Amino acid sequence: MRKRVRLILASLIVLFIFINMVACFHAYKFTHFASTTITKTTDPGKLSFSARLKTILFGINNPRPVNDTGPPVPYTTVMIQSNKKTECWSIPAENPKGTVILFHGYGGSKSSLLDKSLVFQSLGYSTLLVDFMGSGGSEGNQTTIGFLEAQQVRSCFDYLSAKGEKNIFLFGTSMGAVAIMKSINDYKLKPQGIIIECPFGTMYQTVCARFRLMHAPTFPMAGVLLFWGGVQNGFWAFGHNPTEYARQISCPTLLMYGEQDNRVSRAEIDEIYTNLPARKHLVTFPGAGHENYLARYQTEWTTEVKAFIDAGTP
Repeated sequence: MRKRVRLILASLIVLFIFINMVACFHAYKFTHFASTTITKTTDPGKLSFSARLKTILFGINNPRPVNDTGPPVPYTTVMIQSNKKTECWSIPAENPKGTVILFHGYGGSKSSLLDKSLVFQSLGYSTLLVDFMGSGGSEGNQTTIGFLEAQQVRSCFDYLSAKGEKNIFLFGTSMGAVAIMKSINDYKLKPQGIIIECPFGTMYQTVCARFRLMHAPTFPMAGVLLFWGGVQNGFWAFGHNPTEYARQISCPTLLMYGEQDNRVSRAEIDEIYTNLPARKHLVTFPGAGHENYLARYQTEWTTEVKAFIDAGTP
């Protein structure tokens, strides 16, 4: 009997160590970009069984995001000192009504925001396109899925405010939306309004969603990965919850969501929307997933954005 108990205890210890080792691998790869020469792991849902097993054990390949193209209009490159040196493209509009600061999603860079920047320019707004830490021309190889990036949102907002700009809107997609929400929560920023696309509800929920995409069980790995991700990056990841940040957002908010999104649930969006205390508007796109809505719904996206920022501009 004692021998059996010892065997069970030894097996549980080995399993515990194995789970934590795998979680450490995942957490590091999830929050640290590798060389740009590394091939990015394809959509986990499309991997073969053996490739999916390797990904489950050792994590995804995550090459450092680069800017694959530059603005097709005159612009200036600006370096802003934040928690990391932050590279931005400043694109002026003629007789601007204000400025929109744009923040990309996880694994993206500021070049992915150029199409939206051109729309804002056509509406009479200058734009500031931002590379988060670890991406494009900014410093480092680390990403914290919006947690530390919130400091960069603040730095960019303060940079424009110091130049005398008073009519500032913030736009963010996915991780960029989360960073905006956390920045307002932490630093009490007062933008004219924010436009946020598909923010996740909690860090735990977004990690669970990625496990489901790999057809892997979420328990207990999602929680263990979240713990180690926080340890490796110096924050309590279980407290990174946009649903709670929403309660502190006192400016007008345009919230956008793709109804086919397999990474962020409608329940998460509804909870965020419910918690927003100020003027707010929810727009959903029936055929869109976790993607660039402008590419598929150009007319609808532009119409909603124009109505929102026109209503908020003095």
